[in-house]
Amino acid sequence: MILDTPPALDDCTTSVTAPSGLTAIHQPACAATIWQRDPLPRFQRWIDALPPEQLPKARLILRPDAVCDALINIADQCGTPTCEERNMLIEDASALASIFANVMDSAYVRLRFDVVDTNACRKFHIDAVKARLVCTYRGTGTQYGLSENGHDPAQILTVPTGAPIILRGTRWPETPVSGLLHRSPPIAGTGETRLLLVLDPIDDPAEEAAAAYKH
Repeated sequence: MILDTPPALDDCTTSVTAPSGLTAIHQPACAATIWQRDPLPRFQRWIDALPPEQLPKARLILRPDAVCDALINIADQCGTPTCEERNMLIEDASALASIFANVMDSAYVRLRFDVVDTNACRKFHIDAVKARLVCTYRGTGTQYGLSENGHDPAQILTVPTGAPIILRGTRWPETPVSGLLHRSPPIAGTGETRLLLVLDPIDDPAEEAAAAYKH
């Protein structure tokens, strides 16, 4: 059931109207910040109509200033049509990488472009990172809610398509944790295909690679 924001969620989430407001994630009681913005209609029509196999897919760690060139190459490899709307997607993702790195004071970001048509990450959870930015460019946005006593949220909200959200993870130095959980919306069997950008802060790529190798 999707409901309006209840008072309890107001206490730990912050909605902002400009990217500079995303720094609110550092406020003591803030577990998530959402940049409320609406995608351009012509961009949304374009990306919603794109065949799923032409949506960009990527997983890489790089400096924010290298994101634009990397995404151009990835879009070429994935067959994403060259057009003004593709440029808008790449430029927006690049801008979000720079904004997020600045908010988190990180030299690198782990960037993922995920194309999802299943119930991936459908269970409510907190990510094992310091913080994570998620922006759903196509399809239903991330769902979130406040957990009580470890149970799934009774009230579930959905981040608007095109609106970036920054969520604190388990590595955020916060005691106690807020109890704000999130999930990917369950879409299996609906025919929906989502495209989402996921960004994590990375300080040392070599250390990150070594940790991944150990696992």
